Formats: sequence, C-alpha cells, structure tokens
Amino acid sequence: MRILGIDSSGLVASVAVVDDDVLLGEFTTDYKKTHSTTLMPMLDELIQMLGIEMSSIDAIATAAGPGSFTGLRIGAATVKGLAYALGVPVIAVPTVDAIAYNLYGTKRLICPLMDARRQQAYSGLYRFSETNKFIVKKEQEPEAIADIIERINSEDEPVTFLGDGVPVFKEFIEENARVDFDFAPAFCNRQRAGTVACLGRHYFDKEFYTSAEEFRPVYLRKSQAEREAGGNHA
Repeated sequence: MRILGIDSSGLVASVAVVDDDVLLGEFTTDYKKTHSTTLMPMLDELIQMLGIEMSSIDAIATAAGPGSFTGLRIGAATVKGLAYALGVPVIAVPTVDAIAYNLYGTKRLICPLMDARRQQAYSGLYRFSETNKFIVKKEQEPEAIADIIERINSEDEPVTFLGDGVPVFKEFIEENARVDFDFAPAFCNRQRAGTVACLGRHYFDKEFYTSAEEFRPVYLRKSQAEREAGGNHA
C-alpha cells in the first residue's frame, strides 16, 4: 500500500511517500519558510525525484492537529484537494501521537511538547510495550507546562521529551523534573511526514480513515482571533 504523508502542523513542513514497509522518500524543512510557499513545491519535487505518478497513491495520511492554526488550515486544504482529485481516503493522524511515534521501540516514557504559547504545550504521554505496541497513556491536549511536569514526576520513571516545545520549556524541565529525563536528538525530535505515513498505515488497517469531504483538522482550542472576538484574552 502506498501512502502519502503530509505534516504542516507546526514549524516543520514535511512530505513523504511510504510503500508498505519502505520509506521511498521524504522532504522536510524547518527553516524560515511558510507552508503555503513550500508544501506543494516539496511534494512536486519528491514525486518527480521518485519517478512515480500521483495516481499510484492509495491514501493520504496527515497530521490532523493540534498545532499551528495557519499550518493546519494549509495542510487541510492541500490534503482535501489531493484526496478529492485522486479519489483516495484521508487518514487523520493526531499530531502529538505522530511526534511520539518517532521514538519507536524505546522503553522510556515519551512526552512530546508542542509550544501552545502562554506557558502551555500540546502534549500527551506514550510508551511502547515489550512487543512494541504503541500505547497512548494520556491523549493529546493543551496543558500548562507545570501540570505536565507534575504528572511526569508522579509517573516516577525515565522519560524522553521531544518536540518544538523543548527549547521553550527546557529550563523549566531541568529545574522541576525529579525523574530521569533526556531530550530526543535532532533527527527524531520534530514532526516527520514519514512517521505520519507509517502510523497512518496502522490506523488505516483499523479502518480509522475518512473521505476528503468529511476530513476536518483538530484544533483542540480556539485560535487567538476567535478568543479575542469572544472577549477571552486568557
């Protein structure tokens, strides 16, 4: 099965094609570019370099949120357009789940952190079983960093942090975490479309997919503009 993976949920823009158990190619950037100007050119370049036809894609897996409101909207528009044109299903992969899946096989607790501003992070808790089954211990949600670290301390086991929230909260973690912790290295500490595609395959096999018309990104909370319009500046 050939799956196109797309992630524009944060600062990273990433596209990948996975064919069964082979990552055919991946194009990822995380440097001063806007997704509206990079995502489709990256995809066009990847498809051209691989020498495949878009018509060979069987499904599209996308990081469905949470994340940047602008990034999610750009990604959703791209995915919906492609899926509709190709007549293929959309696999909506929770963004934080996909970040955690980067650490496949680790026996440590996994705590992704996506900067959500105002001393909050989109986070969750994950682990892999002895047989490498992916386990969601706590589903993704926005939460104060102080509450996240308090929960980590209560787990009382080694943990690895990753995500674009690490640089933002690193000092707080180092000062307040009372368990053995470390930070994932650069090659696996951000969003990757290859990971989205691989995790998407597992969700597809469980029939967790939808149509282009029905797909909607998952924001988890209102945008700043919506909060301000409603008089909520918290």
